[in-house]
Amino acid sequence: MITIGVDIGTTTISLVAYDVVKEAVETAVTIPNGCFLTGGPEWEKIQDAKAIVIKAKNALDELLNQYPNVSAIGLTGQMHGILYVDQAGGAVSPLYTWQDGRGDLPEFGGESVTEWIKKACKVSASTGYGLITHCYQRKKKLVPENAAGLCTIADYFGMALTGRRQPILHASMAASLGFYDIRKGGFQKKALEAAGIDPIILPEVTGGVALLGYYREIPVLTALGDSQASFLGAVGIEENTVLVNMGTGGQVSVLSDHTNLPGPYFETVGTGSKIKPETKLGFEARPFLSDGTYLFTGASLCGGRAYAILERFFREYVVAAGAPDKPQYKEMEELAKAALGKGGMDVVTTFNGTRADPSAKGSLNGISEENFTPGALVLGVLTGMARELYDLYDEICKSAGIRARRMVASGNGLRKNQILRQIFQDLFQMKLELSRCEEEAACGAAVSGAMWVFGRKGGQK
Repeated sequence: MITIGVDIGTTTISLVAYDVVKEAVETAVTIPNGCFLTGGPEWEKIQDAKAIVIKAKNALDELLNQYPNVSAIGLTGQMHGILYVDQAGGAVSPLYTWQDGRGDLPEFGGESVTEWIKKACKVSASTGYGLITHCYQRKKKLVPENAAGLCTIADYFGMALTGRRQPILHASMAASLGFYDIRKGGFQKKALEAAGIDPIILPEVTGGVALLGYYREIPVLTALGDSQASFLGAVGIEENTVLVNMGTGGQVSVLSDHTNLPGPYFETVGTGSKIKPETKLGFEARPFLSDGTYLFTGASLCGGRAYAILERFFREYVVAAGAPDKPQYKEMEELAKAALGKGGMDVVTTFNGTRADPSAKGSLNGISEENFTPGALVLGVLTGMARELYDLYDEICKSAGIRARRMVASGNGLRKNQILRQIFQDLFQMKLELSRCEEEAACGAAVSGAMWVFGRKGGQK
């Protein structure tokens, strides 16, 4: 049996054909997304939603031509971002991505919309979260007049495939928009009303993977959040396993059915939690596949970009010195390897702030005459990237009372850099295993499709 998974990421669109019996990817396809709309202010990060759908649909059609007997199509994609749809289910706005910065603009009496929401609604979330973006658009009177609903790009792709007019979101996607109570499994309507947001624009939410409709007579299922799909594709449904991912950003995740949950999305923790009230959490408890299972996830905003920023630094110098303009990653890895064991500098890689503190900055510390070398700097940045995720993992363990016994890695940052893998092993004190497939999120979407099919057949494989 073959299922297909589609992952609509920020920079790429990936698809896999997954053999359920072999539990292996038969074919994987990745194409550039390339749909960013430019020319606006620097803080604006938007994409052409309709162009994304065309690209993804063309790639899906080509894969379906190779595998005509597909049992289900599972979806996933970038979380947090939103687009608006009209009553017919068509996009009436660009995709406002998770990277969009309008939520932090001090345009409301010197306050940003995230600051205003925290005071007025007692809810905390970061810029780029869908309902933060919507609140900004509403206050600035920028919501399209014919907007009847909102959803993520993966959900919109599902609507486009099936002809569905109203969005329906899996809880993992819905929670990523903010204003969501994971304990009750729904949006916080009182807080939304305090923010002046009419609940009528909210999508329907399902706690489990559900049928959206059909495309070429193949069932199409609700989209999972990309972090949940990546965990499913890389680890499965195994608890007490930590997944570390280093890509454009960085993430660390642990699956649990732990019921003593921290407050969702950095909200003040209730009296029933082990965490002290007023604690500002650096991680989130996210819904997993069904009600009652959660993915504890911490995210580093800069993540693998920290290494890209350093590569840009070295490349600018190389070009200024008259050498050819070419990537410096190979040379950087060799420099880091030579610096191992010699005592590097301490680099804090929060160059883009943190979820808990968007104003945080990076820093270089512990510099001496002996270690002020290119190799020590490279090694320090790699260690800083890993330490951000380790600190989040340690916070998860202490706050939620869980501890992983196994570590799995995903993302090109870890796949392509042996020094970074060694640093992770040393910090986490665990052997690091690379995930079984490179397109973890698309693979997880395909697995979710297989699980839905088995459920329909009474669990028969």
